[in-house]
Amino acid sequence: MRTRPMDLIQHELAQLLAALRAFELTPWKAIGFLGSLMFTSRWFVQLYYTRKHKRVVMPLAFWWLSVSGSALLLAYFVFGKNDSVGILSNFFPAFVSVYNLAVHLRHHRPMVVRPGGSEES
Repeated sequence: MRTRPMDLIQHELAQLLAALRAFELTPWKAIGFLGSLMFTSRWFVQLYYTRKHKRVVMPLAFWWLSVSGSALLLAYFVFGKNDSVGILSNFFPAFVSVYNLAVHLRHHRPMVVRPGGSEES
């Protein structure tokens, strides 16, 4: 007997619905979802600023979202899931984001003008 395409679709749909019914939102999954949302939203922030300034812009919010999202995802993969692939895939972006944020903050410190006219950062 030959399986019809509609039977396959119904079978796949039944499996998907069964998986959705079995889904359980744990505190660690919530942390992982929040981290993923933050890490993804940084691209929308970058797109907004690029369109606003009509040139490619990497705003400070991009790096804060990167650091925050990476930290939450690392916490999820270390403590919630114990997944070495997730840890390794999020450690390097976290390192790069922290580095870029530190460089940005170091170069954008407010200048202090001392009496007598000397400037200091």
